[in-house]
Amino acid sequence: MANSKMVRANEKIAGKIVGAFGKIEKSVVGGYTKIEDAFVDRYLAKDGETIEEAKKRLRKDKEP
Repeated sequence: MANSKMVRANEKIAGKIVGAFGKIEKSVVGGYTKIEDAFVDRYLAKDGETIEEAKKRLRKDKEP
């Protein structure tokens, strides 16, 4: 019985850790995306071009 209580407690802790990691990952990736969008908008987009259009153009230019 002690093992089953420990297993359940361990699973509960693991679930919380995975959830916390997911939240951290989401916020980091979201922050990076915002910075990337701002950089593209400010320095790489041509007049009248949206951020998405500029990213597509840059990807296309990068291909050999």
